[in-house]
Amino acid sequence: MSALLKTLKSTFGYAAFRPLQREICEATLAGQDVFALLPTGGGKSLCFQLPALVRPGLTVVVSPLIALMKDQVDQLTASGVAATFLNSTLGATEARARLRGLHQGEYKLLYAAPERLMLEGWQENLKAWNVSCLAIDEAHCVSEWGHDFRPEFRQLAKLRAVLPDVPLMALTATATERVRADIIKHLKLREPATFVASFNRPNLTYRVIPKDQPLKQIIDFVRKREPESGIIYCASRAAAERVAESLAGRGFSARPYHAGLTATERSHHQEQFLRDDTRIICATIAFGMGINKPNVRWIIHHDLPKNIEGYYQETGRAGRDGLPGDCLLLYSPGDVAKQTHFIDEITNLHEQQVARTQLRQILHYAESAGCRRAELLAYFGESFPLDNCGACDNCLEPRETYDGTLHAQKFLSCVYRIRQASRFTVGMNHIIEVLTGADTDKIRRWGHDRLTTYGIGRDLSRPQWAAVGRELMRLGYVAVAPGEYATLELSEAGLELLRSRAPVTLTKPMDLPRARRVVRREGDIACDEILFERLRTLRKQLADERKVPAYVIFGDATLRAMAREYPAQLADMEGIFGMGEKKRAEFGEIFAAAIAEFLETNPQQAFD
Repeated sequence: MSALLKTLKSTFGYAAFRPLQREICEATLAGQDVFALLPTGGGKSLCFQLPALVRPGLTVVVSPLIALMKDQVDQLTASGVAATFLNSTLGATEARARLRGLHQGEYKLLYAAPERLMLEGWQENLKAWNVSCLAIDEAHCVSEWGHDFRPEFRQLAKLRAVLPDVPLMALTATATERVRADIIKHLKLREPATFVASFNRPNLTYRVIPKDQPLKQIIDFVRKREPESGIIYCASRAAAERVAESLAGRGFSARPYHAGLTATERSHHQEQFLRDDTRIICATIAFGMGINKPNVRWIIHHDLPKNIEGYYQETGRAGRDGLPGDCLLLYSPGDVAKQTHFIDEITNLHEQQVARTQLRQILHYAESAGCRRAELLAYFGESFPLDNCGACDNCLEPRETYDGTLHAQKFLSCVYRIRQASRFTVGMNHIIEVLTGADTDKIRRWGHDRLTTYGIGRDLSRPQWAAVGRELMRLGYVAVAPGEYATLELSEAGLELLRSRAPVTLTKPMDLPRARRVVRREGDIACDEILFERLRTLRKQLADERKVPAYVIFGDATLRAMAREYPAQLADMEGIFGMGEKKRAEFGEIFAAAIAEFLETNPQQAFD
């Protein structure tokens, strides 16, 4: 057995690597620079933690998130790994003690923020500490094209001169082609070994439903998942507060999280969530990057996200332990109007164009009748090989279609006539106003009330025409014209369709949810649910005694494995998923005794 696999099993309790983990570890151990893109829940941290344990010297991990540093160090310490962090939360005495330990070679991993590594005197420290690897987590922060640009990350390239022979590893969970190239360029990676895992999260189920009485929809959703942890993302602080208050008022364990709270309040609410004292966090997008909580079981988006990358990362906070997670997006055309209004107020034209493009992409996702998984993967340049993913609303309950030939002809004709008469293109709103016969200053000024297509679309409402227009864009018949503004023109395919009058099938708009089909979900671990709840209670008790989050003791997947296998003696704990040697020595007897006691009054169940 290789040293890597042996350490994986003995320290972390895993019998096998996840995709690309072994290859990434081997590349960095061979002294190569590495660029690794693994989706959330893909086991990114292990790619630098494991090599740190099998090679001499110190691995320095650069992280932008103070909460995540403590969290990861707690988990590593619980597994018997000598790890520490240095950041502004430590008092002077504690910081000095840790620095002393670093000078004496006591640690294998050090977590620090980029600003700290740039402080005066730190270059000498790094040279003295026998650094064998520099790992940059959340590396998309380097790129201004990433969704969380941090200028201080750009400074990290200076460390190449300080540690010229030390291999550098850049890791991220989301990055388009453009962001990947930016990371490699700005960190000055030298011919890096590049690893890009699949963006597919097979254990997540994606659903989009029309927003209709959102508080009632959220309460109905949460009520079916009362013991589970989840995050509700809201576009504003007011919405986060309102939803949290409504849930708490009905007896749910919910707290808000947003920039309007004090740092102490935010930290307290986050800590409660991590320790399972609070089940639900209602948050603005500021929440979650530093959350390493593996048992978040569901994510709700109360409002339309600003872009697909952010949506993918936020939904990715569900099911990090590989067990099933549910992702629900409440969609309302009203949210589109709000976002369009905010975009119109952006003064930088380039930023405004980027925001419009991103809004079109997330709209395309929300309204699409195609497989949600395939849509998400396509955004990151990956194709999904199946016709039906079996785990999104459109695959489980395909939407009805109708003969939309007449509506398509009316819309395309209107775009064509406006361009022909005026020699310029216009936006979606203006086209819909012409179709529905609106009386506006622009229509009169430009003479569009004299077009043959003026008023021919009074049979549909404005939102219905907007849905038709966006679907024709998705089908490739209408395109965004080049230029500053998001105006529309016919594509070659659209012109051909207008000439040929070929039939067009369109999708009916989303209905409110019907009764769900029940399916076995990817990542399910069938087990004795009563025993699982008993073990969860025991885990919470042990975690509270040690003042750590419950998952530092064991993840849900480990508890489910125990509730399936019934290991009633310490010897039976050998081979249980996530049960490393230190944890088996510390907690094995306690859990085995609880299982033995349970079996005195309950029969064992058999599972397929």
